[in-house]
Amino acid sequence: MATREPAEWVVMGRVLAPWGVKGALKIEPFGAESGNLCKYSAWWVGKPGEMNEVALTECRPHGVYLVARFAGCEDPDQAKKYRGLEVALKRADLPQPAAHEFYQADVVGLEVVNGQGEVLGKVAGFFSTGANDVMRVSHEGGERLIPATPRVIRRIDLAGGRVEVDWGADW
Repeated sequence: MATREPAEWVVMGRVLAPWGVKGALKIEPFGAESGNLCKYSAWWVGKPGEMNEVALTECRPHGVYLVARFAGCEDPDQAKKYRGLEVALKRADLPQPAAHEFYQADVVGLEVVNGQGEVLGKVAGFFSTGANDVMRVSHEGGERLIPATPRVIRRIDLAGGRVEVDWGADW
């Protein structure tokens, strides 16, 4: 399998809804490091392939979410246009992951194989349950949801295009 080039943007969260009366937004960060989103002065916001840079005027944690304000967004009506959009950062602005770490964006599209050599499908994405992240794996029959934990994900081989898991094909 050919080595894939990493994506230009790494999706770090999603805009959930307007927050308050001054144009703030409730943001759902993805992954443990996404809480660091507030240290950046600008984000890329949009849909895949349609990202626009947006300057932050405010960002703060609020429980498991973030509350952020974008430059030029002054009221709930303006904030509504951001609902459901992805929040990303340019890969060049992010630190290199450690040897045992990865960005979820780099795993999407990789083949998922279990210890018995059975192909379970391809990584379609991730979502968080609060307790841990879950890897969505698409296959001919639909979709599998596999916990994205060290006990289940045994190895991620980005160069080889595979994710090895301790997971049964019939689970």
